[in-house]
Amino acid sequence: QVQLVESGGGLVQAGGSLRLSCAASGRSFSSYAMGWFRQAPGKERNFVAHINNSGGRTYYSDSVKGRFTISRDNAKNTVFLQMNSLKPEDTAVYYCAARVGPYSGSPYYDERAYDYWGQGTQVTVSS
Repeated sequence: QVQLVESGGGLVQAGGSLRLSCAASGRSFSSYAMGWFRQAPGKERNFVAHINNSGGRTYYSDSVKGRFTISRDNAKNTVFLQMNSLKPEDTAVYYCAARVGPYSGSPYYDERAYDYWGQGTQVTVSS
């Protein structure tokens, strides 16, 4: 069992920045691929960013590319999402997710690729 706890959300003005953190339990964090997703009110949960186990590969949705950066610190069992140039449309609950098992056939941008989820952290961007 892996527990994920997000933090760092809050209220920010458009153009501002936030850094989300996701702390993971377990001894094998360095073997997990990690992702960030978000869900706006009344909408589906959507892919935001993915990072492989070593941190050497990252992927982003088109809507955040160039503004958000995903990173990880395997020594601290933590994955981060640095969010810059925030827009009102970035307002959502942000979830981190971990893929701990072998590749399931689902791509990194698909929720089904992940085995564990955090409880989410609210990000609100005012105009």
